[in-house]
Amino acid sequence: MTDIARIRNLAIVAHIDHGKTTLIDSVFKATQTFRDNQEVAERLMDNNVLERERGITIRSKHCTVSWNDYLINIIDTPGHADFSGEVERVLSMVDSVLLLVDANEGPMPQTRYVLMRALKLGLRPIVVINKVDRPNARPDYALNKTFDLFIELGATDEQSHFPVLYGSGLDGWFVTDLDKEAHEGTDALFQTIIDEVPPPQVNQEGDFLMQVSSLDWNDYIGQIGCGRVLRGSLKKGEEFTRMVTKLNNPSSPNNGWSFESSSKARGVHMWITRGLTRVETDEISAGDIVWIAGPPEITIGDTFSENEDSNEALKPHEIEEPTLSMFFLVNNGPFSGQDGTAIMLRQLKDRLERELRVNVALRMEDIGRADGVKVSGRGELHLAILIEEMRREGLEFCISRPEVITHLDDKNNVTEPIEQLIIDVPEEYQGIVIEKLARRKGELTSVENGGTNSVRIEFEIPTRGLIGYRSEFLTDTRGLGIMASRFSGYGSWRGDIVSRNRGSVVSIETGPATAYSLESLQERSVVFVEPTEKIYCGQIVGENSRNMDMTCNPTKKKNLTNHRSSTKDIGVKLDVPRKMTLEQAMEWIRSDELVEVTPKSIRIRKTILDSDERRKAEKRQMILDESAAALQPRPIA
Repeated sequence: MTDIARIRNLAIVAHIDHGKTTLIDSVFKATQTFRDNQEVAERLMDNNVLERERGITIRSKHCTVSWNDYLINIIDTPGHADFSGEVERVLSMVDSVLLLVDANEGPMPQTRYVLMRALKLGLRPIVVINKVDRPNARPDYALNKTFDLFIELGATDEQSHFPVLYGSGLDGWFVTDLDKEAHEGTDALFQTIIDEVPPPQVNQEGDFLMQVSSLDWNDYIGQIGCGRVLRGSLKKGEEFTRMVTKLNNPSSPNNGWSFESSSKARGVHMWITRGLTRVETDEISAGDIVWIAGPPEITIGDTFSENEDSNEALKPHEIEEPTLSMFFLVNNGPFSGQDGTAIMLRQLKDRLERELRVNVALRMEDIGRADGVKVSGRGELHLAILIEEMRREGLEFCISRPEVITHLDDKNNVTEPIEQLIIDVPEEYQGIVIEKLARRKGELTSVENGGTNSVRIEFEIPTRGLIGYRSEFLTDTRGLGIMASRFSGYGSWRGDIVSRNRGSVVSIETGPATAYSLESLQERSVVFVEPTEKIYCGQIVGENSRNMDMTCNPTKKKNLTNHRSSTKDIGVKLDVPRKMTLEQAMEWIRSDELVEVTPKSIRIRKTILDSDERRKAEKRQMILDESAAALQPRPIA
């Protein structure tokens, strides 16, 4: 049992790519967590393949290091706005946060979000100005903007007098004075943590009490809950009570939540963390951040108590509500089962239900369709990560275009999710960016100098307006622009948005594409396929230069006779086809199109493959729209 006075619990929070995971690498080296001859990879906390490929933290992770007989529990949190909900729950387990700010960019949207949550919980952050060794670093600018953000978010006097460190997580040094101290070592960082982070405010003597803040799953053990022990201790095999609570209307008694049910359980398995490894233990005590398995079901916010009194139940955590939804459908295309495992609706549901056990921000809704279900998440990246994981497991399925989730306010008006968007772009491209975002119902809120020949522009824009814009933004800014956004809340419906002004090129034949056909096709469109690639009827093989769909036969071969040379095709010159990534395909498609996801390829197709059936469906829809318009009441002259 560790002395509570020598325990420090803190989380590292920041905007994406501000250096959280790299900082933890330096912490591991400084505390000699690994042997001198042990092979250690970079970005140790990003142990997921997708995290390493994309360079982002997707799920929060917990590690423990020792320094001068102090036990420091550190939680690395996601920096992308789509996974921000995990940050809320993690903050309930810690007593302070390291707020990382890039010395050049300063506070960004996610910085604002996580800081707001930390201040509301009464935490006093430690500000770390990272990457001060970069040529374009502006540490004074970053510090001033951070202080302004504290004041804007209503920080108390104590919170506003935050300790500040400067350093480089990559090179492994941090100092309190950038000009007077030597740029080496991390002692200043650890000493600041020990001095400024209070020990856990818990009671080691009372009955056992903890609350679940995170979930995991093991196929052999079952559901696993993670949280901080708030009181007492629990030995392996001892009995406790699991209490379930739920959030209600904020105006209801007990501050908007109520007690639901309770059941008996035992601590069958218990773990603490040492370094990056979970170590099974026979006893857990107050102040520890632990993992526990035993109850058949565990949900976020459950209270584990040795006392059976329902008054012991704690207020449940708020689980972030999804803002985007899409349909996951069974793959009914002609090439189904050729690249991976063709799954039916039952297998699709089983896989999604497994994901729901650990991904609490995800929702699955069975709306009665025989070929699929509706899945909702926090954003495009949140859903894209799930799709990519399923794809790498060998599954084949189709997905529809993401749609925003709307609500009705008290006056029965439609509201939609609104994003705070910050863009850093060279000055010569700001005009085209403002023009394009205005068409997408973006409202310009501020413009300021962003550094050498660059400008920072801030918008409020509907989430609908950002779907399909990222690739267009990179093209408009020649790849030099940086955009970041976060969900800020629900606002009034902003009207119709036209996201794509070009049609699709749809194949009417099945077979391998030919260079002879693609050469003439590329004169009127941007081609997505290459010669010899197998395509099928109804598959989209390109983007039309006009705002209408165009059918074609990309499998057509040149008729060879004694009057035509068989070597004539040698002179064919083809452009490099545009190969869509998963996210690009999700953004590009329209409501009558699908993305076919397989382990080997990403295909775009029409929902109705047959061209005749597609035309009939369009006519039926046109008649229904005209009938609905005719039934609308006309204004009296």
